[in-house]
Amino acid sequence: LPHIAATMSATIDEATWVLTSYLVANAIILPMTGWLAATFGRKRLLMMSVTGFTVSSFLCGIAPNLGSLIAFRILQGATGGALQPLSQAVLLESFEPHERGKAMGFWGLGIVVAPILGPVVGGWLTDSYSWRWVFYINLPVGVASIVMTKLFIFDPPYLRRETERIDYWGIGMLVVGIGALQYVLDKGQEADWFADRSILTLSIISAVTLIILIIHEWTTEHPIIDLRVCFVLYGSMVLLPIMLQTLLGYPSMQAGIAMAPRGVGSLIFMPLVGFMTSKIDVRKLLACGFCVAGLTLIWLGSLNLNAGYWDIFWPQFLQGTGMALTFVPLTTATMQSIQPQRMGNATSLFNLMRNIGGSVGIAVTGTMLTRQRQTVGAVLGENINVYDPQTQTILAQMKAGFMARGADAVTATERAYAALHGLLLQHASMVSFVWLFRLLGGIFLALLPLILIMRRPKGRTAAAAAH
Repeated sequence: LPHIAATMSATIDEATWVLTSYLVANAIILPMTGWLAATFGRKRLLMMSVTGFTVSSFLCGIAPNLGSLIAFRILQGATGGALQPLSQAVLLESFEPHERGKAMGFWGLGIVVAPILGPVVGGWLTDSYSWRWVFYINLPVGVASIVMTKLFIFDPPYLRRETERIDYWGIGMLVVGIGALQYVLDKGQEADWFADRSILTLSIISAVTLIILIIHEWTTEHPIIDLRVCFVLYGSMVLLPIMLQTLLGYPSMQAGIAMAPRGVGSLIFMPLVGFMTSKIDVRKLLACGFCVAGLTLIWLGSLNLNAGYWDIFWPQFLQGTGMALTFVPLTTATMQSIQPQRMGNATSLFNLMRNIGGSVGIAVTGTMLTRQRQTVGAVLGENINVYDPQTQTILAQMKAGFMARGADAVTATERAYAALHGLLLQHASMVSFVWLFRLLGGIFLALLPLILIMRRPKGRTAAAAAH
């Protein structure tokens, strides 16, 4: 974003619309995927989506100003919204029920590993070439996807194109409700949440609209969202990249490299977990995933300002293992009882909940981190006495250091006090990160009893029926 803002002569706040516009458009299209596939045909919709995403990526790369870039990002988000649920639906229907866990293991690699490897590749492209290449890199992949979709994807026989009345009211309420919600989640922390009138107004509009939408979609004859499909809501919360860059001084590319062990853990274990779902009750795998994810977060809660790369490597690697043990069984358990004709609706809702859950997680975590940092900073500040001998010694050492660099006595004293204040804020931030890591780890472990109330798989064996 700083590179885009500099190129476009915009502020960072203005440049964040490059992200917000994509997320809003993506969130609006996601739940409509099942209806769109039934209306236009799954293969045709997939071709339109891949083509639109590829073209919009090129347009984003050549965008001459911020306004056009935001407009092209809206197009990119809208055309990309259907890609995940469509690909998931095609994959699930291409495998027998007892093979779906393996399929979801390989499919999940892209979902989990891509956001981890993305910062590494994106940071390298931006530093070595330009931020525009972050969009251009999609072109060869997009062209290959168009060709492969044309050759290998076919509509299932039960998926006939619908010619019934279009639910315009549902579409309108979906656009307003989901769009307003995504904006609130993305901009809420920046605007201090409900202290900002626009955030408060949009929150009310979103809540009212979505309640009416749920009632409308449940009762209408031809809904755009089939709410009769069961799904599981989950989200992911990411704190470590922020800590690496703001406290430990990692450049963006090195922070991405430090996050890579989690991707490696997922890369290794996701296919293995996919095969294990045909042998072991998915509830047991999910319990293991919750335990590993929770304990590794608590492990990250033991970091300090002197933490090195290897202090981060192992908990990150094991966290990737926990993600594999959580994602694959959860997806398999969620889709095990879905009828084929409802698979498009199921995958679109599943991915919508995952995206919204991620947005909620990021928003809530960011707010908690900010509030906790303020609280800890105030407590630490109250306990610092400038007349304390130890504090005086630290200030004297700082002052001497600044004077050795050429500052006069008055300037050196001012810089010493500023450095002490910066040190206080640094420790307050570290304490807050540690507290939040431990809290999230505890929440993961507290969720374990919920697995006990999951429906026991039926069938010849628990393993086979888990699919």
